[in-house]
Amino acid sequence: MSGYLAVLVVVLIFVVIFQIAKASEYVSILKGEKKTRQQANRVNGSLLIGFLVLGLIGVYYCNDALKGKIVMEAASEQGKGIDDMIKTTLIITGIVFVITQILLFWFAFKYQEKEGRQAFYFPHNNKLELIWTVIPAIALTILVAFGLRHWFRITSDAPKDAMVVEITGKQFNWLIRYPGKDGQLGRKDFKNINDANNPVGQDWEDQLNKDDYMATEMHLVVNKPVKLIIGSRDVIHDVGLSHFRLKMDAVPGIPTTLWFTPTKTTAEMKNITGNPDFVYEISCDQMCGAGHYSMKANIVVETQAEYDAWAAKQVAQFAVAHPAPAAPAATPAPAADSAHQEKVVAVNEAKH
Repeated sequence: MSGYLAVLVVVLIFVVIFQIAKASEYVSILKGEKKTRQQANRVNGSLLIGFLVLGLIGVYYCNDALKGKIVMEAASEQGKGIDDMIKTTLIITGIVFVITQILLFWFAFKYQEKEGRQAFYFPHNNKLELIWTVIPAIALTILVAFGLRHWFRITSDAPKDAMVVEITGKQFNWLIRYPGKDGQLGRKDFKNINDANNPVGQDWEDQLNKDDYMATEMHLVVNKPVKLIIGSRDVIHDVGLSHFRLKMDAVPGIPTTLWFTPTKTTAEMKNITGNPDFVYEISCDQMCGAGHYSMKANIVVETQAEYDAWAAKQVAQFAVAHPAPAAPAATPAPAADSAHQEKVVAVNEAKH
């Protein structure tokens, strides 16, 4: 019943709007089309000025009320630079936005149709075209240069003391591999992939693989650079690190890299956000299939001592794939013949 009422209300609203439009058309005929149009222009011009003032007030109010609440401070050194770049971009584009909107709405009000006013039409103006081409080009070139500087920074060679972590995307989860005490990841081959015990295809003939271990979450040391070696087992994924302001495509057959330095531990972020359940998250920022929404993993940023304690508990993937054979059970001594035992007991008793 409620559905029929909703349809009826919509139809009635449409009829009312239609009748108002027809009435306005009749009024314009009676008053004269030109006079009606000029009156409508005056009303629309006033409304545009009102909308401009209220809109600018609303933009300022929203910016002031939500400042620092929507996006928290970046949790990496590189992320702070990217945040600064975004602020610079917003300042430049914000100034342009305010100027152009004021001019747009003011011109619509000031140069509305009036008696005795005639529009001036010119098809070409070299000076004007030069201004609106060169100035935006210079501004955009500066912004692009800022972006390239940060891009080259995070994709350059990582510091020599950086941690190394490999992260591989597959539908629909992340496979995280760490080098062992030797600090080097072993060779791998997609032909060796086995979901049961070799999910990234490690080559067990490579000695460097003997101490590499896998993890379900990424553990990083605060204030220590980390280099991520990124790949994919199937389709294109994307390692999204929103809290660190970083992302990088995971492409099948083409390893990609980036490095960054986390600056806040998970425990510190829990205090900063007031959320005891806070976790850093790895998301997939590239649509990769039906289960894309569930492709997440956690990052734990901790002190060096906490990381060392966690790493000491990890089991090398080689040991997982090659479990030691179980020791053979001890063979129980054969039981003595009961009749023989009874005979020995009887002889001993007869002697006594």
